[in-house]
Amino acid sequence: FTMALSFNGVLVSPNQMPRFWIFMYRVSPLTYLIDALLATGVANAKVHCSPYELRQFTPPAGQTCGEYMAPYITMAGTGYLTDVSATDICHFCQFSETNDFLATVSSKYSRRWRNFGIFICFIAINYAFGIFFYWLARVPKSLGKLSKKK
Repeated sequence: FTMALSFNGVLVSPNQMPRFWIFMYRVSPLTYLIDALLATGVANAKVHCSPYELRQFTPPAGQTCGEYMAPYITMAGTGYLTDVSATDICHFCQFSETNDFLATVSSKYSRRWRNFGIFICFIAINYAFGIFFYWLARVPKSLGKLSKKK
């Protein structure tokens, strides 16, 4: 599953890819399927970072973690401190909601049905082309000539 996410570029935003891979990102049906599944499965939940995911740093002397990080959290609009009143070591989690993470990989919950619909259209077009090319290659063309002679 992780390989599929990495291969299809879902966990990398298109602006971080070379030009050719942006094209491949847009034409791959799995990109749209995985993006829809990721947004549906992960969106709209609170994030609780495990201890090894927390950023640790020391605030300047005379300031609490909350005072020191308040401007950054306000500017970034995401993240939280585990203890706002700590003065020795601050523990900061980068995300406070899963939607913040989804924004970093260019995935949105509001586009889940659109992406699933695009994936279904890829399947329908493949079936239509398959039937058309089968008809083009396998249906005898001489039947039309025989019926005109009679």
